[in-house]
Order: sequence, then structure tokens, then C-alpha cells
Amino acid sequence: MTFETVEIKAFVPAKDFELSKAFYVDLGFEIAFSDGSLAYIKAGECAFLLQRFYVKEHAENFMMHMLVVDVDTWWRRVEQSGLATKYGVQASPPQDQPWAIRDFTIKDPAGVLWRIGTNIDREG
Repeated sequence: MTFETVEIKAFVPAKDFELSKAFYVDLGFEIAFSDGSLAYIKAGECAFLLQRFYVKEHAENFMMHMLVVDVDTWWRRVEQSGLATKYGVQASPPQDQPWAIRDFTIKDPAGVLWRIGTNIDREG
């Protein structure tokens, strides 16, 4: 017997559902499906579900991590689009982390923290 899986997705909270959808599109995601309470949001083969649900304590303690091929390209998009200013969110530039990932952080409009990064070689 095998326990095959197809995918796993998080349900990400949104305080302002429409604003959060716009934020994710500006960040580089696409909305594959959306109705009044749920949106299927993806970038390449990676996806999550944005939900019209908000509890401040939950949202501000929720974190997503996404590995990308080139973190600096993603960061340039954040900078060039003025995403942090446009949505009034916090963003910190890429840094090499001790866990062998170069990543940056950005909060979405609900306070969800995203770490977007690339694996780096720590040997040599």
C-alpha cells in the first residue's frame, strides 16, 4: 500500500479579500480561481488558498515560505513596483541566512509574513 499525495496547500487569511488578491497579483502570483470567499492563487506549480477569513492574532502569527529559482528577481519586482508603499506593508531586502537560504521577507495586507528565498551553497 502506498500513500501517494498530489499537493498540499495552506489556507491564508485575508482581512480585505479584494486588496489581498491585488497584492498577490502585484507580487507575481496569478489567480486561477476566485469566488466570493476563496481564491486559488499560484505561481508556477506552487499554490495556496486565500480565504475571506481574518482573526488578527491568527493572521499576524501566520507565516509562508516559498523557494524560488532567483530571489533577487522577485525582490526587484517588489522594489520596482513599490509594493510595500502601495499596500502599506513591511518588506526587508534579501539576506543570506545561516540555514543556507538567501531570502527576503514581506508581509501581506493582513499581516501574514512571507519568506521568499533561494537555496545557497554554504560550502566553499
